[in-house]
Amino acid sequence: MRTLAVLGATGSIGASTLDVVARHPDRYRVGVLAAHRSVDALADLCKRFRPELAVIADTACEEPLRARLRRHDLACRVESGTDALIAAAAGAHCDTVVAAIVGAAGLESTLAAARAGKRLLLANKEAVVMAGALLAEALAHGGGELLPLDSEHNAVFQCLPRGHADLAAAGVRRILLTASGGPFRGRKAAELAAITPDQACAHPNWRMGRKISVDSATLMNKGLEVIEAHHLFRAPAERIEVVVHPQSIVHSLVEYADGSLLAQLGNPDMRTAIAYALAWPERIDAGVTALDLVKLARLDFEAPDLDTFRCLRLAYQALAAGGQATIALNAANEEAVAAFLDGRLPFLGIAATIEHGLSLAPAVPATDLAAILDADLTARRQAQRMIATLSA
Repeated sequence: MRTLAVLGATGSIGASTLDVVARHPDRYRVGVLAAHRSVDALADLCKRFRPELAVIADTACEEPLRARLRRHDLACRVESGTDALIAAAAGAHCDTVVAAIVGAAGLESTLAAARAGKRLLLANKEAVVMAGALLAEALAHGGGELLPLDSEHNAVFQCLPRGHADLAAAGVRRILLTASGGPFRGRKAAELAAITPDQACAHPNWRMGRKISVDSATLMNKGLEVIEAHHLFRAPAERIEVVVHPQSIVHSLVEYADGSLLAQLGNPDMRTAIAYALAWPERIDAGVTALDLVKLARLDFEAPDLDTFRCLRLAYQALAAGGQATIALNAANEEAVAAFLDGRLPFLGIAATIEHGLSLAPAVPATDLAAILDADLTARRQAQRMIATLSA
């Protein structure tokens, strides 16, 4: 039986993970649940799954959470803060860590889980974008394994041969990541000037958190996935392509030297990828409705519009630039999306903020955690100044 730490338990990935876990009580138990500041939601999950440890990132929420659990008469230890989160990811209460904290906030706990040799189920793509080389070192040091939870990377993982360290030797020609195109597929930049947060978060296929929904609307989510694929599969950027597939049924494809294309298909439900990663190399029921190909009838594909959705182009540029460019890309994007959701920045200002951040990114790479976090902080401050200018 595997014992899980679910970091980001109250988010969409956390909810889907716990749904799969609840279907297989003979296989999985929950040792740790962690959230940012959602006291009531985390307490309800603790009542249902009975973890040994609950971690709330916001220290001001520790006593309210403890009081809520006391009212439920739950024997669950409560801790708070970044250090507690890192310790939980590396600690004895779990052998498997679901890294589903959104953004740079999930980096240190992800690295801690990797160094501790846990089975790491990775949904936090930003950790790879910021510190891909450092994560690889941590995995090698800990001797654990990483399984991607992003539907696209999970699909690629399923389509690659077992033990795929060298893609060229495996006969892989290209990795093709599919993108739904988001809610604004087919529109031009002039039509996006007055877009509201609610419009950007109305994804046609997936139910996701607001930050990742905006990333999908700008295609930055796909840009981050290109960088993630580069690190996870040791693939050069020129072998990673993005194709828009509005039905979100083909989750990604791998093209081989003989012309074969292997694809993973399924309904747009994250529980498929989560169940695969949880049970790998076995397969288990995920609770997902079977795909009806006859009812579906058609699958469409088109090239992404890199002029309208500049964020995807900027991600490729950051990957090519090296140095601290991918750190700057991620930091500027997080700050810009937060400003857009708060009504402080127009939708098209997201790409403008990121482009400005990339122009300031040092060419020298950040090689350790302290340097990465410092580069992240510097890029955030630069982005905040740009946002203030664009909002004026």
